[in-house]
Amino acid sequence: MGAIGERGTPEARPDVSVVVIVYNDAERLPTAVRSVLDQTLHGVEIVIVDDCSTDGSYATAQRLAAEHPERVRAYQLPENSGAGGEPRNVGIGHTVGRHVMFLDSDDVLERNACRNLLEAAERDGSDIVSGLCVRLSMDTRNKKRDQWYPWLYATTRTLESVTELPDLFVWDTLSTNKLYRRDFLVENALRFPKGMFYEDLMFIAEAYLAAERITLIPNQVYYWHVHERAADAAKSVTNRRHEMTNFEHRLEIHRRIDALLAERGLDELRLAKDIKFLKHDLVLHLRDLPFRDASYRQEFAGLARGYLAGLDRAAYDEVQPIQAICAYLLEQGDWENLLPAVDTLTNRDKISSPLADRDGHVYWCAEHLDDPVGRQVLDVTALGYHSKRFDQMFLRNVLTRYEETAGTVRMAGRVTNPLGVVAPDAVLTAELEFSARRRSLQTFRFPVSAVRYEGEVIAWEASVDLARRLRPLGVVDAVWDVRLHLVADGVRTRTRLTACDPGLAEGRLPVRPRLTRLVADHMEPEVSQRGHLAFRLVTRDAAGGRIQDLVARGTQGVPGRLAKSGFRRAKKLRKDITSGQSRLRVYDEVFSRLPVKKGTVVFESHLGKQYSDSPRAIYEEMRRQGLDFDAVWSYTGNPEGFPEDATLVRRWSLPYLRALAQAEFWVDNQSYPLKLTKRPETTYIQTWHGSALKRMGFDEPAWKLRSKPRQDEQQRVLDRFDRFLIRSEHDVRTLAKALRLKEKVLLRVGYPRNDALVRSKRAEDASGVRERGPLAAELGIPEDKQVLLYAPTFRRHGGRHGRFELPFDIERFAEEFGDRYVLLVRSHYLNHVVLPPSVRGRVIDVSAHHDVTPLYQLADAMITDYSSVMFDYALLDRPMLFFTYDYEEYVHEGRGTYFDLRERAPGPVVDTEDELFGALKALDEQTLGYAAARARFVAEFGEYDRGDAAKSVVDQFFSHWSGK
Repeated sequence: MGAIGERGTPEARPDVSVVVIVYNDAERLPTAVRSVLDQTLHGVEIVIVDDCSTDGSYATAQRLAAEHPERVRAYQLPENSGAGGEPRNVGIGHTVGRHVMFLDSDDVLERNACRNLLEAAERDGSDIVSGLCVRLSMDTRNKKRDQWYPWLYATTRTLESVTELPDLFVWDTLSTNKLYRRDFLVENALRFPKGMFYEDLMFIAEAYLAAERITLIPNQVYYWHVHERAADAAKSVTNRRHEMTNFEHRLEIHRRIDALLAERGLDELRLAKDIKFLKHDLVLHLRDLPFRDASYRQEFAGLARGYLAGLDRAAYDEVQPIQAICAYLLEQGDWENLLPAVDTLTNRDKISSPLADRDGHVYWCAEHLDDPVGRQVLDVTALGYHSKRFDQMFLRNVLTRYEETAGTVRMAGRVTNPLGVVAPDAVLTAELEFSARRRSLQTFRFPVSAVRYEGEVIAWEASVDLARRLRPLGVVDAVWDVRLHLVADGVRTRTRLTACDPGLAEGRLPVRPRLTRLVADHMEPEVSQRGHLAFRLVTRDAAGGRIQDLVARGTQGVPGRLAKSGFRRAKKLRKDITSGQSRLRVYDEVFSRLPVKKGTVVFESHLGKQYSDSPRAIYEEMRRQGLDFDAVWSYTGNPEGFPEDATLVRRWSLPYLRALAQAEFWVDNQSYPLKLTKRPETTYIQTWHGSALKRMGFDEPAWKLRSKPRQDEQQRVLDRFDRFLIRSEHDVRTLAKALRLKEKVLLRVGYPRNDALVRSKRAEDASGVRERGPLAAELGIPEDKQVLLYAPTFRRHGGRHGRFELPFDIERFAEEFGDRYVLLVRSHYLNHVVLPPSVRGRVIDVSAHHDVTPLYQLADAMITDYSSVMFDYALLDRPMLFFTYDYEEYVHEGRGTYFDLRERAPGPVVDTEDELFGALKALDEQTLGYAAARARFVAEFGEYDRGDAAKSVVDQFFSHWSGK
């Protein structure tokens, strides 16, 4: 084999042959060929195969061959093959290189592609070497770049079989980002299907399965040019989904691959491929259904049903619920429920169905629940629709009527009313909003004449005089979106208008633009890619059309480019000004030079997510003492629940940064933003948020592996603490040591948040009565029920968007213990939990409560795992259960612990659901049985929690601010 980059003797074979296929693409073919000629690897030949074009593509190919006779050869098929497979097959037959690649005429190779792929092939002796493909959206201004399944190419790796990486088999089905050993192609008779779309899928499946060694490299090798806005005839096959042949061929290719896998007994790969079909292939076509007519939908369903019936049902469990729902309803031919499901498939947050509550579970629809498969697939309880407030819902709003008369549009629609969230007696009002798609421009609102409750929907009607009342500018506000604002009993939600009936919204409305009617004099309704109604400014005047062209050309000329570049610079400047780095500069160079405001205290709890914990206890003690100070509270998200007698600032906002820069005191239980430097005049009181079971700080293995500069940076953050609250000598040996805190920083006063617990225990001991407080009535807990609190620690792998999956059967709990206990579930503040309606009243999600202390006081017993809540709740001397279902993983595969929980826990440590439920049945016995263990636990981990921590802190640092 010749050395890389050398042609060698005239008889030497090229290192790589690149087969370039072309059909009616004479304009772009030279660019594709040039990307091969410019490769840094010189031993590359180019074989152009024209699929009997009619536009001069073959003449262009011949010209390129004449210009580069030693490197380029051109061939033409006698008749058009109808797809890309046969031209590639012909190309393989004409190649003479040791390796083969494929390139489409509208794409290009990265300059080092051949060199990088060949080096890997020769180094590893691989039959196939694959590199990273990058999709470039050519219709966008900046040619948006998307890497093709980049997780497959994070590092160089070599596989002895594709079964080692099923994701490669099912996701990277391109033939073009790969280098193939030519003898491998010949020996295995690998060819593309002739006359079939999606020929890549079949070819690459056979190649993967035949390869004895496959290498993946992290280098970019192929640039796939995507033209979404091209005319249908010019679009690639993958973007011509309006053609039924497209779907027919896709299914046929999948059937052939299925047969191949079945023949080889590769059930795992088949399941992975079925999952990908539901997640990707089918979804691409389903999203187009709302834009197709009834005959197309029926033909589509007829084709799909047969294939879906053969899918492994286990695949439905591995995809998103809405993907499985759409596939199931399509198989059932249930269009009434399928089209709303497709709306949610396209708009993931939209609730498109009225839903059905059956036996304590929420289902997508009431139909098909007699079918066990349907009942399983349609169960959407875990999505938590039933727990959303009306103002949190993005509801489907179907346009049912559209008429135009003399500039007036009459519209009607139906808004989904899931689970009757809008009651029959609700007071309803609504208005339509027309807003220019460019957010900086104007908005017009029109009253809705009729809105009424109709059970599963809210019906509305409106008559809008757009011609007279909507006044666009006429040049820069070409597209207008429509939304309905629906108000029920004073609570508002916004909806988009879904137009799923092709041909419903058609017509032209005269408008009077403010700037000029020469560019636009009418508005036409159109449907967006997501299926929502919008309006576009148009002109029917030929002169207006010419002016539009003139404006368009002007924006492309020098003045237009200058204006647009100025706009982009201004936009970038605005983005830069509000970026994190710019905010840090403002903090360091502006705010930190302002004078410190004496008497100003900035409070923050759990990264601004709560008004809670020790910062709250200190704040309320300062208010109780009547001190004269300026209080600032940081919040993230919604400020609801934060104190009204304090200044509230959104975390990371400029007012937040200014407050921190000028504050005399910072009081926090976790950490203010790491890169903010604390001024010497500011005192930082770090209350922390719990004693440590898990290893912390520099005791964590991950911290020890960090570079010295990273460790030094972290130490600078920790050195900001002027005082660090300690509740036991265990804290000194663990937290303080792990955070490398100096002795002078430690403040042995206990946790202010626990003062209330200590006082509750004393009051209960003195009176012999346990006061539940107002929270029990607020939560609707009956007097005859005991209260359990389940408070687990944070789970990083807790599910999508931080959802915590309960580790025991919550419905079984409610069934077995609902007559005795009410279970309060409080997830970690970085997680959230979804409870099924079936447990309503017996299990209550209290995660939204800012402060956990009233929950401790209410609970008769606690269930936890490794959370530091154990150290706080122990102060009440009530039973605790430790459900450590993942003990080995958490303790030995995680960051480790400071002590063995199983040896020192002040209550039973259980690993299984049955053990947990057994311990709950014997809960009364634990009050006395573990009394001594609880006392030892409190003595060791809460020795400084005496009930006066907040007062001690206030007396030491703030008492001189006496009230006026």
